[in-house]
Amino acid sequence: MSILVVGSVAFDSIETPHGRVDHVLGGAATFFALSASYFTDVRVIGVVGEDFTAENEAVLTRRGIDTRGLEHVAGKSFHWTGSYLKNLNEAQTLKTELNVFETFAPKIPAAYENSDFLFLANIDPVLQANVRRQMPNVKMVCGDTMNYWIHDHRENLNKVLVGLDALLINDGEAKMLADDSNLLRAAEKILATGPKTLVIKHGEYGATAFFSERSFLSRDGKPGLTAVPFRAPALPLDAVVDPTGAGDSFAGGFFGYLASQPEVTPGAFKRAMFYGGVMGSFAVEKFGTERLQQLSREEIDRRFSRFREISHLD
Repeated sequence: MSILVVGSVAFDSIETPHGRVDHVLGGAATFFALSASYFTDVRVIGVVGEDFTAENEAVLTRRGIDTRGLEHVAGKSFHWTGSYLKNLNEAQTLKTELNVFETFAPKIPAAYENSDFLFLANIDPVLQANVRRQMPNVKMVCGDTMNYWIHDHRENLNKVLVGLDALLINDGEAKMLADDSNLLRAAEKILATGPKTLVIKHGEYGATAFFSERSFLSRDGKPGLTAVPFRAPALPLDAVVDPTGAGDSFAGGFFGYLASQPEVTPGAFKRAMFYGGVMGSFAVEKFGTERLQQLSREEIDRRFSRFREISHLD
């Protein structure tokens, strides 16, 4: 199964207690695509400027990622500068330079129209909705968003939420979206707005999935039972070098694993959350995308086994 991801391909300048890097490859679509590529075929739609080199693109193509949807235009690529010196769990944005990303209008190549799965990374909900309308036949669509779109573009975001099979956001975003500080109540309110399933990321504390009665359909097309929330752990790490791409890497591992399965069942969904945690844990071990470029599937499966060990009683 193939995944189409639409989002940012960018450069990041980052400082953490472990050092500083300038203009390393980043962006939500980049982290997602690299992470998902260990499980299934991935296609990317994004925009980059003249500073995006052939070697930058090779980071993606060496993983077998289809970059025909990556638009090259005059100007500079999206560049984000952030610091984690005060808090490793929350980035301090020092500068955001949208550059060519400011006028990004996703164009879907004809070769991508048969994509099986669609991931709408964190971009303007108007663009997310436009892409969703152009991909009516995908088997499953997941989306992400952030506090800026939640606070200032709620009407447009609501139009996206109703078309999502799953929404992946962090706990702060969930509470903001629901206007409720209680996570369980917040999840119930968000599910009522349209998403069939909600996955809330808790950073170093794992992730929780909340299921509506529409989350999983039985073979005869009737709604399945509403499940209790499912919590996947995070693996304790001795060093977190760069948290920047953790959430997008989680999403890539989660959705990539689901796309690799013959059917999206509750069991597959829960295993996908574990694989999401695995990929997020790898991403933070080095700056930028460096760790995700160096993995093997054997390493991934070994860490998946460690996740299972720390979360099973028997």
